[in-house]
Amino acid sequence: MATEHENTLLPSNFLTRIVEKDIEEGVFERDIHTRFPPEPNGYLHIGSAYAINISYSIAERFGGKFNLRFDDTNPAKEDIEYVNSIKEDMQWMGFDWEDRLFYGSDYFEEIYQGAITLIKKGKAFVCDLSAAEMREYRGTLTEPGKNSPFRDRSVEENLELFEGMRNGKYPEGSRVLRAKIDMSSPNINLRDPVIYRIQYKHHYRTGDAWCIYPMYDYAHPLQDAYEGITHSLCSIEFKDHRPLYEWVLNELEIPSPPKQREFGRMNLKGVVTSKRYLRELVGGGFVDGWDDPRLPTLRGLRRRGYTPEAIKHFLGEIGTSKSESVVDTAMLEHSIREDLKTKVPSVMAVLDPLKVIITNYPEGEVEYLDAENNNDNPALGSRKMPFSREIYIEREDFMENPPKKYFRLFPGNEVRLKHAYFIKCEEVIKNDAGEVIELRCTYDPETKSGTGFTGRKVKGTIHWVSAQEAVKAEVRLYDHLLKDESEEEIEEIPADQEEEAIVTAKESINWNDKINPESLIILKECYLEPFLKDVKPEDKFQFMRHGYFTVDTKYSTSEKPIFNRIVSLKSSWKPQK
Repeated sequence: MATEHENTLLPSNFLTRIVEKDIEEGVFERDIHTRFPPEPNGYLHIGSAYAINISYSIAERFGGKFNLRFDDTNPAKEDIEYVNSIKEDMQWMGFDWEDRLFYGSDYFEEIYQGAITLIKKGKAFVCDLSAAEMREYRGTLTEPGKNSPFRDRSVEENLELFEGMRNGKYPEGSRVLRAKIDMSSPNINLRDPVIYRIQYKHHYRTGDAWCIYPMYDYAHPLQDAYEGITHSLCSIEFKDHRPLYEWVLNELEIPSPPKQREFGRMNLKGVVTSKRYLRELVGGGFVDGWDDPRLPTLRGLRRRGYTPEAIKHFLGEIGTSKSESVVDTAMLEHSIREDLKTKVPSVMAVLDPLKVIITNYPEGEVEYLDAENNNDNPALGSRKMPFSREIYIEREDFMENPPKKYFRLFPGNEVRLKHAYFIKCEEVIKNDAGEVIELRCTYDPETKSGTGFTGRKVKGTIHWVSAQEAVKAEVRLYDHLLKDESEEEIEEIPADQEEEAIVTAKESINWNDKINPESLIILKECYLEPFLKDVKPEDKFQFMRHGYFTVDTKYSTSEKPIFNRIVSLKSSWKPQK
């Protein structure tokens, strides 16, 4: 197995060095094998992609294998909808698990038998303490816990009670199975943790066959072992759980056990990536579903117009660290700009239209002008743009009383129309309210672009579309979901706590106060050049001066195209040299 395989997705880092050392020392007599174990209780987000990329790239780098395994051990919050979405999003990103798709529920019987073995070894017991009593007995970070009064039950009694739990004899919450480790351990995770609980919930795969379900910390190392995983890579909040991971494998005498190793969690500045909070936003109707383009879900990013290549480039740029990091969102935006700038046509779109009548242009005449599709990529070719007597320009490209150094259109001034002619503003038409509704201009036929005109110069060039042939469309401008002042107030919930009832003050977030009211601006009456009349969902373009846009996959129709702005053209973020 080669240890120097070039991988463009994951530069050498502390994890690759760990794997290289294990290979050199012959720790495993099998191929390097990693996995991604999502809980099917939500949609993947950019943080998920970061974690997947690490495990996937390690396997790819060392010629190993990669598994997708759904950790479906909590039926209360799991659904086949999430399973399907996770598979689809991973396929879209290009993460290929080949034929290695597994489910934690595949191993329910084996995991149950493992618990039986622990009971027989005197390493697990059935406990009748309530959840509140268990927390009281658990102790604190500075004080040791106390043994449960049920800790010394006999093996025979524990086996009988555990079988009764499986057979549905006891109410939900009345009994749990706990590992018997050390209530005085400085690591709270080793203070006789719960490894099985009663849940009378229908499981989306196993139905009602089970009414007891294993806890993640107990099931996960066994799932890894059954699949031959060598390196179980997870985020840093699970570091304190590693001793329990190793305890389970050791007590059940798993040969050549997998290694758990941790990496720093990646957060985007001002972006919600906690699945708990994402569910609140979606379930509360604060956003337009899991695919809302303002969310960092992969569905949302895809609908926004991000490409797998841009996301992977971003993940490669930020690297892999041992500690948690917060990355500027502008870095992700930079990646999509870099990805699209030579791939997509640059077209003209007027988002806030102001009509212009070119009074000396022949009525009824239309001529077709040449326009290159992408200045940075001649291979994209060119197109024909219709030009006529009536056009639309951007309202911001005209001022009746402009300040100094305003080089766009104003009364008596001349500008160039991109790919077309010079025009001069001769008259301003207003409505009864004094609002400008139309401009009357003249054009100079000698100034046509592409004809080698070398006469007088103008300082301003503006974009436009022909009114008669223009495509009417809706355009959606997206910005950050949260107000700037909210970003520091919403603390992310670590992944190992999201499914536990230990989050108190953080649960009560008034999203109405946190959401940026300008995070979505819908422009109903925009005009695009006819080159865009037959667009399809996910087609992408650069709108001159406005940014990069994509055709919305959810609401667009052939009669009414809707364009989402992916990102503006410029950013303050610059890559480090």
